[in-house]
Amino acid sequence: MGPFDWLPHAPLEPLQLDWLNGVELAVLRLDCIDPLISGNKWFKLTEHLAQARHAGATGGISLGGAYSNHLHALAAAGKRFGFPTVGLLRGHPQDTPTVLDLKAFGMQLHWLGYGGYRARHEPGFWLPWREQYPDFHPIPEGGGGLAGAQGCGVLVEQARAQLGKLGWSDYDAWWLAAGTGTTVAGLALAEAGARTVYGAMAVPDDHGVAQNVNAIVQDGYTVLDACRGGFAKVDPLLLDFIERTEQACGLPLEPLYTGKALLALKQQIEAGRFTPGTRLIFIHTGGLQGRRGFL
Repeated sequence: MGPFDWLPHAPLEPLQLDWLNGVELAVLRLDCIDPLISGNKWFKLTEHLAQARHAGATGGISLGGAYSNHLHALAAAGKRFGFPTVGLLRGHPQDTPTVLDLKAFGMQLHWLGYGGYRARHEPGFWLPWREQYPDFHPIPEGGGGLAGAQGCGVLVEQARAQLGKLGWSDYDAWWLAAGTGTTVAGLALAEAGARTVYGAMAVPDDHGVAQNVNAIVQDGYTVLDACRGGFAKVDPLLLDFIERTEQACGLPLEPLYTGKALLALKQQIEAGRFTPGTRLIFIHTGGLQGRRGFL
């Protein structure tokens, strides 16, 4: 496998929205880096794939749901760079647009049911899969863990290098959706306390986002609830916000992560968390392939 020296660059763009109330907002467009390997997913994969190569693995095996952006990126990377992939999926067989892509990209799928998927954190979970696929490197759900976080540190460098074109000399904080918290942790590591990283949780608190981040970095971040009743729970207000945002500034969002995160930012600005003149960078974490199931 590899080496994988592809390092895409994301544009940093100003966002003009009528609810910012004097807050200056820019968006790091990870959705623009590639039509298939989109968003923060590649950055989370880079260190895991480097570990796989170092271990002499020939392929990658990981976990996710039927709309998983992580599995989508892993399968697309495998197809593009020529290594086999295996996906362990939550629930029972279904052909979502994402799952159809996984099959088209050549990923071997195994459906674990819901109980089987909940067992993924148990000590012996990987043993039968390592026996079945001895040459495949296991990658945590969502590309998580320290390796995934370290791969995201380059995003800080990419944003800083583009501040000048916004007329900014500095910025105050980051804002992004959090599913596992890996990217939040990676940014907090790279910032080393210089600026706060806000993670708008797209999953309920019992999914362990705060614990995941704290296992990697102990300060420099804040996580807030933005799940709107649960992961993948969609409501009319959210869908209307996504549509209005795209009409206002052309920024495409999806309702699982980026839509919820930006709506949560609107609500936090309205609640007075950020004063006029605050400069924030919102990370568009990609995942637009997930729109197909909802919009």
